[in-house]
Amino acid sequence: MSTNTKAPCDPATDPPVGPLVDATPRPLPARIPHRGASVTLEPLHPRHAPELWRAAQGADASWAYMGYGPFASEAALTGFVAEFATQHDPMAWAVRPHVSGAVEGWLTLMEIQPRNAAIEIGHIWFSPRMQRSRAATEAMFLLMRHAMDDLGYRRLVWKCNALNAPSRRAAMRLGFAHEGELRDNLVIKGRSRSTAFFSILAEEWPARRDAILAWLADSNWDPAGRPKASLMR
Repeated sequence: MSTNTKAPCDPATDPPVGPLVDATPRPLPARIPHRGASVTLEPLHPRHAPELWRAAQGADASWAYMGYGPFASEAALTGFVAEFATQHDPMAWAVRPHVSGAVEGWLTLMEIQPRNAAIEIGHIWFSPRMQRSRAATEAMFLLMRHAMDDLGYRRLVWKCNALNAPSRRAAMRLGFAHEGELRDNLVIKGRSRSTAFFSILAEEWPARRDAILAWLADSNWDPAGRPKASLMR
């Protein structure tokens, strides 16, 4: 029997380090439209403000966990959109479900780190009518796929207020893994916020992508527009 054994590493002379990866900086996202089967993402523009204002009526509670809103007037929303639409990080898209033909929300790619190949999907605001819909899932998926497949990022991040149960459920439903929380790390609208972090890594992405594609497929939907199978893992 062989008695050869590998000598233990001495952390003083041979400290543990992470695996080598492709360190090529990833491309920045482009401000271009993305079209799916049930929704189209359009680069956010002030012309979207009237539709967004209509979508926001009676939806004050939908802004509870956002860093802005609700807006007191259409002019206030228009001013916010005009500034928000010019930013490159976060980069925002308006969301236009095909069933209504009207813009009913926005979402962004943000915290863009080409050198680390890390990127976040965030600033997600959907009107109550659009929430928990096929279009809402596809809107998020279009940017997730763009980041991971088109641009080749290796880490996709989702973070939210730790008290935001719907956002936490959405992250898990889309296949993000919970990483933990930063406690009382922000002050938003005068209130302390702890932040929950979730992620999908490059090696996990193909399975997550295929699960979402199967859920979005026409074959998964009955004539009444209800999914036959759940997306939850």
